[in-house]
Amino acid sequence: MGGLGEKIRLDDAGTVVHLTPVHQTIIDLIPEGTRVMDLGCGEGDLMLALKVKKKVRAEGIELSEACIQACVAKGLFNVHHGDLDEGLADYPDKSVDFVILTNTIQVLQRPMFLIREMVRVGKRCIVSFPNFAHWSVRWQLFVRGRMPKTDHLPYEWYETQNIHLTTIDDFREFCRKAGLHVLQEVPLRTSRSGQHTGVRFLPNLLADSAIFVLEEGAAPRANSGAARSAPHGSSG
Repeated sequence: MGGLGEKIRLDDAGTVVHLTPVHQTIIDLIPEGTRVMDLGCGEGDLMLALKVKKKVRAEGIELSEACIQACVAKGLFNVHHGDLDEGLADYPDKSVDFVILTNTIQVLQRPMFLIREMVRVGKRCIVSFPNFAHWSVRWQLFVRGRMPKTDHLPYEWYETQNIHLTTIDDFREFCRKAGLHVLQEVPLRTSRSGQHTGVRFLPNLLADSAIFVLEEGAAPRANSGAARSAPHGSSG
């Protein structure tokens, strides 16, 4: 799904994983010793980092058999084959502390259905996505009149799996309509070198990606926050 990242050494044994700035922020959001489910876990880098750094009990769901084999090669045996568009019917209510969906919502056929399943199964959920309202996307559409390509959205329109692109403002409205409580927003700006910073002012314009922490139940929208819950300005 695109995105910058770097190789991170996790321990003295030399365990190395490839983590994006979004992954590293999510790791900071997860308390130690919790039970975590990673949806669309890929090759398991985030799961492994969470197990090593936060001592979580982790399991994953992944559609690609090749990715599942890569997870097994890393010692991640609790990864199950599954299509996220079919939901999480095998899991009881509130059976997981955190359900994570990282840069995957835009490829789903039924994002509303899956996120409702996530908040049913998880006590809290973490959703990240590339922000399609970032200034670079707007610039490419306005000036060039072409479908935009960015570090987070690197594919040509005829090759991409992204079918439900969204913006920070649109996702807030999505949460309202779905009856979700937004506990925290983390808009991020990522540099070419892979460094990331929280965006406090005009996040819908200046943040290239965002992380939302959600729970079930309608409530007034929480005050937006950049990384570590810092307040930011109007959306843009």
